[in-house]
Amino acid sequence: MGLLDGKAAIITGSARGIGRAAAELFVAEGAKVLINDIDGDVAEQAASEIDGETAVFSGDLTEPDAADELVAAAVDAFGAVDCVVNNAGYTWDGVVHRMTDEQFQAMLDIHTIVPFRVIRALAPHWREAAKAEQAEGREVFRKIVNISSVSGTMGNAGQANYSAAKAGVTGLTKTIAKEWGQFKVNCNAIAFGFVETRLTAAKENAGEIEREGEKIELGIPEQMRQMASMMIPLGRPAQPHEAAGPVLLLCSDYANYIHGQVINVTGGQFTGMYS
Repeated sequence: MGLLDGKAAIITGSARGIGRAAAELFVAEGAKVLINDIDGDVAEQAASEIDGETAVFSGDLTEPDAADELVAAAVDAFGAVDCVVNNAGYTWDGVVHRMTDEQFQAMLDIHTIVPFRVIRALAPHWREAAKAEQAEGREVFRKIVNISSVSGTMGNAGQANYSAAKAGVTGLTKTIAKEWGQFKVNCNAIAFGFVETRLTAAKENAGEIEREGEKIELGIPEQMRQMASMMIPLGRPAQPHEAAGPVLLLCSDYANYIHGQVINVTGGQFTGMYS
C-alpha cells in the first residue's frame, strides 16, 4: 500500500525540479496527479514519462482565471482533489536600487497571489464536502502544502522581490490553517534551502525563461553556489527527490496533526542562501 493510495493531487510547476520529483513520488505512493507547467509541451512530456495516472493543465497561472481552471481540470479528471502543492515559481533577481516595479510584482504574482487563488478555488469543493462529512461524524483530512524558502524566512541579498513573496506565503499558510482547520484542511509550508534545480544552477548552465517578451536569466553565479554549499552543515545542496520527501509527508495521514507550520528543509542551514 502507498501513503497516498486513492488520493488525487494538484502539484503546480510539476514538470521540472522539485515539483517533478514530488509528482513522481506521489504517483509511486498511489496518487493521481495533475501535472502543471507554463509550457504545455514540457508538461505533456513529463506526464508521459511518469508511470501512473496523470492529467495535464498548462498555462500561465498568473492569469486571472487560471487557478479556477486548474482546480476544475483536476476535479474533471479525478472526480475530487485531496491535496494541493503550491510549488510553481521562478526567480528574477536584482539589487533593490535597480529593481523595477514589474520585477517586484512578478514575484508577488507567482509566489503569493497564485497560491491564494488556487486555495480560494478549492473552497467550494472542500468546505461543502467537509460540512457533509462532519454531519456524518467523519473526519476526512485534506492537505495544502505551500512551497516557501529560507529567502522568505531569513531574507537574501539580491532577492527583495522573491524574499517578500515567499515571506507572504507564511502569512497565507498560517491564516488558512486558522480558517480551515475546522474543515480538517491541514495547511503547512516548507521553507527550502539550497535545492539543485535550474533556479540554483550555475548561470552559464541554467538557461532563461521568457515572460511577456522579456528574457529572464535563471541560476546564480558559481562563486555564490560554492559559498552556499559551505554554509550548509550537511555540506551539500539537496537533490529534488530529497525535497520531495517532506512534501509527501505533509500530504500523508502521518501529518494530520501538523498544522499551520513552516518547516525548514535546509540541511541545517538557518541563514539566507549566501549569508
